[in-house]
Parts: sequence; structure tokens; C-alpha cells
Amino acid sequence: MHGMINRAIQCFLRDTYGPKIWADIAEQADFGFDNFEAMLSYQDALTSNLLSTAARNLSKPVDALLEDLGTYLVSHPNVEAIRRLLRFGGDDYKDFMFSLNEIEGRSRLALPDLEVPELEFFENLDGTHTLICLHSMPGFGYVMVGVMRAMADDYGALVFLEHQGWRDSGEEIINIQLLEESFAEGRSFDLSARVG
Repeated sequence: MHGMINRAIQCFLRDTYGPKIWADIAEQADFGFDNFEAMLSYQDALTSNLLSTAARNLSKPVDALLEDLGTYLVSHPNVEAIRRLLRFGGDDYKDFMFSLNEIEGRSRLALPDLEVPELEFFENLDGTHTLICLHSMPGFGYVMVGVMRAMADDYGALVFLEHQGWRDSGEEIINIQLLEESFAEGRSFDLSARVG
């Protein structure tokens, strides 16, 4: 697993629950180190161990922890660059959803060796939408549920999101109902704003 993913999990746990909780999780997981290096690669088993140890420590199911991670990736000030990357997807939430079909390519321009999920988004005949997510980390679809929920808040849209499980091929299915596109005032976003 790319170190950037492990580092994101570490930062989420530290920023959300505090440095003491992160230190306890790192010690219990028995990594032999305290911090992940963003540009290194780690065994997938280490990431699974990190998630299960964190879930156990926080008395939370892993899927809820992953969904919270997705929300963090969009809404926390420490990771504003991810929000900006996603907001380039369009002026409204519907445009953003369709832009997910191109996110893998856009991400590879910035970090060619980062394994981003394969995403396929489409509109169903009944007006609902489906997002298919495939990633080597089981449960990454829950991260996408958190991302989608936080981005709905960012745009001011009202949505209902439901993780519907896995296909035999490992793809995770997320059902999205866009109930109201302009439900509330979204967060301000300036395309030309400076980050940092």
C-alpha cells in the first residue's frame, strides 16, 4: 500500500482523536515505528492491521472508521488540497459526481505511483445514481461514501448514500440519491484561491 494512504489514515486518527490515541494505536499495532512516510510503500497487511487496531481501540466498526476517513479527507483544513482537487470537478454536485469517472487520470498526473480507486459513475433509469469502486484495500467504498457525503455538504446538496456491498469481482457498489441539489448554502470555493 502506498505510504500516502497510510499517512492519511495516521493524520486522520491523530487530527480527529489526538496524538495520544494515535500513539496508543501505533504501539498496539506493533509497527516498530511511530510515523508513516508518505513516499514509501508498505505491505497491505500492515494497513489492514492499522485499521483493525484503530477500530478496536476506538470501539468503532472498520466501515464507520473508513467513512469518517473519507469525510476527513474533504473537510479537514489540513487536507484542503484534496477538497480543491475534487471541486475542480464542476460547479454543482451533479457535475462533481460525473467528474469521478476522470479522477483516476487526474490523480495520476500529480502522483503517478499512487493507487487510486477505479471509479465508475452513472445515472440509473429511475433517476438514482450508482458509483462502482474498485481498490485493493477492501472497504475503500466506505471511504468514498464519506467523501461523497462531505462533498454534498460542500456543494450544499442533500443526498442519500448507501453502500450496497460487494460484487464477486471485488467492486463495491454505492447508491446515490440526489434529493435536492441546492438544499443549503455550500462552502465558498474560489478557483483562483491560494492554498497554504
